[in-house]
Amino acid sequence: MTSDTRHTTAANEAASDTSQLQFVSWVRGAAPYIHAFRGRTFVIGFGGEVMEGPRAQSLAYDCNLLAALGIRLVLVHGARPQIEAEMARRGLEPRYHHGVRVTDAPALECVKAAMGVTRLELEALLSQGLPNTPMAGSYMRVTSGNFITARPVGVVEGIDYQYTGAVRKIIAEEINADLDQQNVVLITPMGVSPAGEIFNLSVEDVAEAVAVALKAEKLIYLCDAPGLLDGDGRLIDSITADEAQRMLLAGEGLTEDLDLYLPRAISAVRRGVARAHLIDHDKDGGLLLEFFTHAGVGTVISRDPLFRLREATIDDVGALVALITPMEADGTLVRRGRELLEQEIERFTLVEHDGVLVGCAALYPFSDERAAELACLAVTPEYRRSGLGDQLLRRLERRARSLRFERLFVLTTRTAHWFRERGFVETDPDSLPRQKRELYNYQRRSKVFVKTL
Repeated sequence: MTSDTRHTTAANEAASDTSQLQFVSWVRGAAPYIHAFRGRTFVIGFGGEVMEGPRAQSLAYDCNLLAALGIRLVLVHGARPQIEAEMARRGLEPRYHHGVRVTDAPALECVKAAMGVTRLELEALLSQGLPNTPMAGSYMRVTSGNFITARPVGVVEGIDYQYTGAVRKIIAEEINADLDQQNVVLITPMGVSPAGEIFNLSVEDVAEAVAVALKAEKLIYLCDAPGLLDGDGRLIDSITADEAQRMLLAGEGLTEDLDLYLPRAISAVRRGVARAHLIDHDKDGGLLLEFFTHAGVGTVISRDPLFRLREATIDDVGALVALITPMEADGTLVRRGRELLEQEIERFTLVEHDGVLVGCAALYPFSDERAAELACLAVTPEYRRSGLGDQLLRRLERRARSLRFERLFVLTTRTAHWFRERGFVETDPDSLPRQKRELYNYQRRSKVFVKTL
């Protein structure tokens, strides 16, 4: 074997090892979400655009995996492009008022044809099981039914919407019965009245109504945008319903889909759905990335903020060990044993994202000298640009002031600039409280910073 060959082989083996470690890390990171979502109901609403091109195949693969993980799935599909194509084929002109289709009798025939074909195509995609595909060996039972009672929209601003309808009632018990049988429920946005009339419904309204009726864990809309964007064009990964309402009223930066889906997402959260998500329908694997990674890829809307600061309890020790161990290994933090953490757990403040521990900090008092140490400030890499370190710092500063401490000090080897930028001033170890000074590790050579409170 030549020298070049050995180097190439070693490089390939190193790359393979790195790839394997990344895979193992991802699976372990996804495990808490898998446990949390098993048996929960997800309602996914999407327009007919998703059924065009490779997006439909990817959606089927991802839905198959979600169902295999024990998630109860309800899919609500639209068919606007397909309806438009059918109307064009018949020489009919579409009519809209405020973005809502006016469905006359000829248009209703196009709606029935397009919806029926789209539903059958989606059922076929969900029924795959070919070898060498993500759905190999699977069998998804897909059910549909007359789960929706509808009523006519009627005449609005002088416009008669005719066969355009609105949801009157969702037969939730029948949908739940199918979900209990481990079926995937596929809902076409059409409803019937008690008189037997058929009405064309909007996918966004049906998805919201179904999610609310089922008390779903999540309502997901696949849309034509990455999610909601801030004024600088950056993705807003999480937002409360009240904040989203203010964005909606401002009306800035909303795409055609967001203008339809955002009001329904806000309404669903306010009516009891735990979370609503806006995900780019062009993002391959978007559902998996949103639900099984810490950072996600879309915008999640909730009633309350997803980030929550709270004081630690003894039950948090295991999660705290997992959080700080990597930073202890690379020397960023001083190593703390599990027993010591158990003894000092009341010193710690934690920050959670959607129930997962992503940050911590501790406050150690030196009451005789009216000083306190800020220690073990740590945030997971995914959230280090989210301002969580600042939130933890402000929280512990307030606590130190409430205890009438006059100064806050910190020892660090890696984050000196971060503390300088937040008002800390470098000093020497001799300025530490006596008890801390006696324990100072001169081999570690930590820099000492102090902030007057």
